[in-house]
Amino acid sequence: MIDRNDPYFWADWFETILKGTGETFYTVGVSLLFTVLFGLAAGVLLVTTESRGLLSRPFGSRALGLVLNRVLDLLVNIGRSIPFIILMILLIPFTRLIAGSFIGPTAAIVPLTIAGIPFFARLVEIGIREVPVGLVEAAQSLGATRWTILTKVMIAEAVPALALGLSTTVVGLIGYSAMVGAVGGGGLGDVAFRYGYQRYSPEYMFGVVILLILLVQVFQSLGNFAARRLSHR
Repeated sequence: MIDRNDPYFWADWFETILKGTGETFYTVGVSLLFTVLFGLAAGVLLVTTESRGLLSRPFGSRALGLVLNRVLDLLVNIGRSIPFIILMILLIPFTRLIAGSFIGPTAAIVPLTIAGIPFFARLVEIGIREVPVGLVEAAQSLGATRWTILTKVMIAEAVPALALGLSTTVVGLIGYSAMVGAVGGGGLGDVAFRYGYQRYSPEYMFGVVILLILLVQVFQSLGNFAARRLSHR
């Protein structure tokens, strides 16, 4: 039980909340970096390796493109089907192998990244599919290379949708980080669990909840603002 009459109560509260916020930014920031890197590649491949896609014949083999597309689609579906708490437990051996431990903010990055990649990949796929086919065909008729079509047409035109997808992914990772924090991953979830729940302190619990709400509002608003600005380029 926490003594609220302790003269250092609010100083400790502020220090603990600040430390938890820093750990949340660290775990979400690093996992977001890997999520965007691999999720963008996976989302692009999901669109371009399908039948009649830009990369439907990798190394001249249509069968290879079809297999790659089906396997990638299956992996993305599997990744999005498993609830995060179960995924986190399943990944404990892999997390220990990569991070040397399955406890702490650095270890939390592994399950957060594995959960974020298929989520963001599907959003990238949806965003690129919204690009008008006529733009791609026009670029092809002008003799543009596949790389130019991919980067200058498909991804460039999908940027507003990707910005919204990115903000949605950040919000999702913040929620996951609170969950992983409750089982030893550090961050605001750890503060809410150890101080708010185990030590019965509503001050810590409400502080974490208000901070999480603010973080989600800020990142979602930034995503909406970026999407609006980029859609009127």
